Amino acid sequence: MRHITKDPSPQRRQIREMIAQSAARLIAEDGMQDYAAAKRKAARQIGVPDSHSLPTNNEVEMALRAYQDLYQKDEQPARLKRLRQEALDAMRLLERFNPHLTGSVLSGTATRHSDINLQLFTDSAKEVELFLLNRGIPYETGEKRLRLNDEMLAVPTFTLRGEIAEIRLAVFGTDDLRNNTAAGKALDRAKIRQVEAILALA
Repeated sequence: MRHITKDPSPQRRQIREMIAQSAARLIAEDGMQDYAAAKRKAARQIGVPDSHSLPTNNEVEMALRAYQDLYQKDEQPARLKRLRQEALDAMRLLERFNPHLTGSVLSGTATRHSDINLQLFTDSAKEVELFLLNRGIPYETGEKRLRLNDEMLAVPTFTLRGEIAEIRLAVFGTDDLRNNTAAGKALDRAKIRQVEAILALA
């Protein structure tokens, strides 16, 4: 007879679900884009310590999708389509730098507060800057630390003002395209043709 193992802590599972649902609301309504920060704030609001009861990012994303289906089913799909179209327009403009769409606009969980996140793969961030300057495109520069294949990278960034959202460009070296995992999880990236296909199905 096969031994069936029961959940040793149904209460902990319930707490994880509550935190995930609260974090999803913070992301959807309050504009929080950092899942870790949203989980910690949700835990404090519920009155439980930042502990092993925190849900995973996947659990929060599932809760976010459920929240959007329930409370934002009229506005969210239309906004997502506009965000994806604006992302595609930017990718076509930046085609020489091998742009890839990432983040919530690709996954489909974008909110009214979400940015458009593009990763560029080129040997020179200066070329990207000159490209923007020569076309009179306003931008802000910065730097972001990202983990790829368990290696921390300091990545130059450019932020553009789009029509409905900011467009954040993270500039990687061409060899970094082979680094496609973060925290042991495969990264989701989409090329121009893949974004075109996604929009064609919308």
